[in-house]
Amino acid sequence: MLDAVAGRDRVAIRDQLGLTWVTSGRYRTVRLGLEVSVRDPVGAAVLRPEKTASITEAVLAELAEVGYARLSMEAVARRAGVGKSALYRRWPGKDAMAAAAIAELSVPAAPQPDTGSLRGDIRVIVEGMVAWLSHPQFSRILPDVVAEGVREPSLAAAVRDNVSTPRRDAVKVVLDRAAARGELGVSAELALDLLGAAVYWRMSVRKADCGAEYLDELTEALVRAIGT
Repeated sequence: MLDAVAGRDRVAIRDQLGLTWVTSGRYRTVRLGLEVSVRDPVGAAVLRPEKTASITEAVLAELAEVGYARLSMEAVARRAGVGKSALYRRWPGKDAMAAAAIAELSVPAAPQPDTGSLRGDIRVIVEGMVAWLSHPQFSRILPDVVAEGVREPSLAAAVRDNVSTPRRDAVKVVLDRAAARGELGVSAELALDLLGAAVYWRMSVRKADCGAEYLDELTEALVRAIGT
């Protein structure tokens, strides 16, 4: 009844009825002759980290096995042992769900180390790229979602925002340090493209290995290309 009455009329009726709210811990009590307790959300309404981790593992497994086009909320829920509602409480759709799961494999959890030299920084960066692109699941997932992103702009945007941009931001911190030392001879934007392109093309497109000898040569070439 109160919702149908606007403004001061609502307040007046509330006062006439002697209706008050009393907050105590996780409960709010409406006093109106009888007492009705309203409890704050608990249990299923709270996003439990361990369940999110289990769902993320299921998403990655499905992406690696069937690809993004055949990925379904039903299959992920079944593999994770949860209801679909648990997925929709976390993500609005499968594009956001996939991007968030991929980010768990992609975005560095700790800052890039400061080696003190551009050469050392580049070597750490390219070795990190190799480890990232050789991950048994990610090596199958990335080329697939990149291709699907051409047809699904929402997926491309989600991957850019959750994966590509955070990774570039992490590497840019390293390049900014090199620039502060006077070692960077090109813009950070160009350097970021050059640092990622060679390893990605070799591993994800050509499906070739990046051994120590190749990384030595690549590191020297990149130092000459982007250094002062």
